[in-house]
Amino acid sequence: MNVRSAKISDVEAINALISSYAERDRMLFRSMADIYENLQCFSVAELDGDVVGCCALEIIWADLAEIKSLAVDGAKKQKGIGKMLVTAAVEQAAALGVPRVFALTLEPEFFEKSGFEIVEKEALPMKVWSDCARCPKQQNCDEIAVVKSVLRDA
Repeated sequence: MNVRSAKISDVEAINALISSYAERDRMLFRSMADIYENLQCFSVAELDGDVVGCCALEIIWADLAEIKSLAVDGAKKQKGIGKMLVTAAVEQAAALGVPRVFALTLEPEFFEKSGFEIVEKEALPMKVWSDCARCPKQQNCDEIAVVKSVLRDA
């Protein structure tokens, strides 16, 4: 298993992974154009030459980054791929000097196992809610906010 920065050749696989979750209302859809525009934010997990997972880290502000679009091939679940992707994103945030990372998720238990804590969504800055404007569930959001301190002195 290899976690690496995404490349142009990974875009279709990333789109397929995200779409498989979005179609089941488990995450927000991302267009191919959006993936290309934000490709530098993505990491992928590769197994035997195939992309089996993806994750994006988006810098929100000087003190906060968001883990987005975490998706793992359904046939490869329970193999630690998601954990590896989240760990890579957290390490990337630390290397960039970002003290806190958050995610909005329907599976908070997964993130809690990696040291994230559940917080009230209202505790996050308004900038976080930029995706909410285009979300069909914006009035009835069921996602849970989780946060992790990345830097020891944060």
